[in-house]
Amino acid sequence: MRHVYLNNAATTWPKPPEVSDAVYKFMTLAGANASRGSASERDLRSLDILFTARERAAKMFGGYEKAAPQYVTLTQNVTHSLNVVLKGFLKEGMRVLTTSVEHNSVIRPLRELEARGVHVGIMQCSLRGFLAPETLEEALRERADLVVMTHCSNVCGSVQPIEEAAHICAKRGVSLVLDCAQTAGILEINAGALGVAALCFTGHKGLLGPQGTGGIVWKPEFAEECAPLLEGGTGSLSHEETQPSLMPDKFEAGTQNLPGVAGLDAAFEYIEKRTAAAIAEKENELGRRLEEGLLSIEGMRLTGPLYDEAPRLPVYSFNIDGIDNGLLARDLSERYGVEGRPGLHCSPLAHKTLGTFPQGALRLSPGCFNTKEEIDYTVDAIKELAKNR
Repeated sequence: MRHVYLNNAATTWPKPPEVSDAVYKFMTLAGANASRGSASERDLRSLDILFTARERAAKMFGGYEKAAPQYVTLTQNVTHSLNVVLKGFLKEGMRVLTTSVEHNSVIRPLRELEARGVHVGIMQCSLRGFLAPETLEEALRERADLVVMTHCSNVCGSVQPIEEAAHICAKRGVSLVLDCAQTAGILEINAGALGVAALCFTGHKGLLGPQGTGGIVWKPEFAEECAPLLEGGTGSLSHEETQPSLMPDKFEAGTQNLPGVAGLDAAFEYIEKRTAAAIAEKENELGRRLEEGLLSIEGMRLTGPLYDEAPRLPVYSFNIDGIDNGLLARDLSERYGVEGRPGLHCSPLAHKTLGTFPQGALRLSPGCFNTKEEIDYTVDAIKELAKNR
């Protein structure tokens, strides 16, 4: 039996060899904690890994002030990043807007903040998963303090018109926070050009890095307005009993995941050499092939837009008439070795918007290491299962 991994929207696999090599080398040859040693070569090597990873993130995502690395906060993942931003900025009485296709990494922190007196507005997206610019315009006719939205749906692959959204928010004087979980490392994003207040990313998806890594690219003025989520040791200003306000220390209390950051730094370097555009071209080619194959299956109900209709990434969720998506996922895995993800994908609002709640859907998401042969094999396997339903 073949083994085909098509769950890259959850986490990319495999990783480039350079990534696992960097993690291994840190664990076996380096290993020092950053800013907590005697300034030995080992200590300085750990500091250099942190600095270089921030520098590469600022360069990749168009950081502010000539891509100054101190305005990049390294986190555990995009959920951590979003919690730092949302809970650091929003206070009782404030109003925040988000969309109806958000992941729970946005919705759950907002529901917690709502219980503390923050007003949360959900802007309805289309049946294809897009937020219309006029919907945002209308929502901003009332006072709002923040807009937070995903760049790309993790359920149906729809890429939001973020340039228009950023322009509308800027015109209204409202800060915009961007969740780039699905797009970082694949689509070119320039936080400075867009003027976003905070760009949140995770390391383990399109960036091809290890789990347990992520970050925030801050607009300097917005970072000043946010309170830290955690307080503790930073290795700096140790004589003070309060959290430092200087960046990047302000939001980085405690020991960093240095082996993970070493892997993330190697992943950034890998993407720099290969280029995000080349990676996106390969993935979109596979996505179009998968789309064509899925549409040829009788009883197929595909969510989201087609490639020829609107901007999208190769994240496909679907149901087939007469087959439970969970059972289909099981049979694909056990009988054909194809790995996907059934269910609600931590995005119940998105499935309600797309008409697939509460049953959810089966999601397949090719990555840059998949092949055309694997896509064809997967489509043939689904056809066989659909034929025998």
